[in-house]
Amino acid sequence: MADTKRLFLTEADVAGLLDMELALDALDEVFRARSAGEVRNEPRHRLPVGGGSYNFMASTWPARGLAGHKSYVAGGGGVSFHVMLYSTKGEGLLAVIEASRMGQVRTGAASGIATKYMAPAGASSVGIIGSGYQAETQLEAVCAVRDINDVKVFSRTAAKREKFAATMSERLGVNVVAVDSKEAAARGADVLVAVTNSVEPVVTGDMVERGMHINAAGNNSWMKRELDTAAIMKADLVACDDIDQTRIECGELMRAAETGHFSWESLVRLDRIVAGLRTARSWDDEVTLFESQGVAFEDIAVCGRLYEQAVERGVGVKLPG
Repeated sequence: MADTKRLFLTEADVAGLLDMELALDALDEVFRARSAGEVRNEPRHRLPVGGGSYNFMASTWPARGLAGHKSYVAGGGGVSFHVMLYSTKGEGLLAVIEASRMGQVRTGAASGIATKYMAPAGASSVGIIGSGYQAETQLEAVCAVRDINDVKVFSRTAAKREKFAATMSERLGVNVVAVDSKEAAARGADVLVAVTNSVEPVVTGDMVERGMHINAAGNNSWMKRELDTAAIMKADLVACDDIDQTRIECGELMRAAETGHFSWESLVRLDRIVAGLRTARSWDDEVTLFESQGVAFEDIAVCGRLYEQAVERGVGVKLPG
């Protein structure tokens, strides 16, 4: 970081700087760095604030000269995300970044990295359950790392899934069709994405087919589950972005562990797979599962790239100091 300008980046600034390619590249780099022991991560803390919670998560990456945290208040009034990015080389605060769009793209990119290293090499079809704004970047990321031809989407509201299908077909140039059940979305899919806020499982054991890779990306609450225990039991390998955070936030794995159907010792960090220290699958018919919790080191990696781009392009408001 040669230029030590202190910047404030708005959501509009972030939208102009960030694309999926940048996010995927940033996450690939930080996962490899973490496998080498260069990155520290502090799991999300949730402090009550009446009708919601104040959330705080932090990471350091000294080899890259970065440290920072993301914080936000979630409640009835919505969510406001910010990242504070610091230099570890004595330059202090580098940037304050509005981080809603960043988080949307970063969450998609994490599933993209998991798909790149865990899905069968010839994966060409996707089933996606959920059609909200997070679903868009989930699908975009998967299509960026695999040659996807066919996509089936299901969500509870027909109009929303039809709109998602039309929008994403045009945006990505792939055949996206809306279907009338989650079972239909999963049937025949090489990659299955669950990106919902459902309390009860949307992926059941009888929906999991041999060779499938599953990205569970919607929930990060011990009170919610996107997969039932039967689905988890069908996975030959379960990976996550951070084990400590997964053990306190991943409702479906917590439930499966409590009932003796899953062992935390079998959980694999995605960075080990990215770095080639662990093989995701020996055979194409194995089932792999990525449990995405959304962690601080992913945020810091993407925001580090955004800061560099902002300085290079002259984007953002310069802060005093």
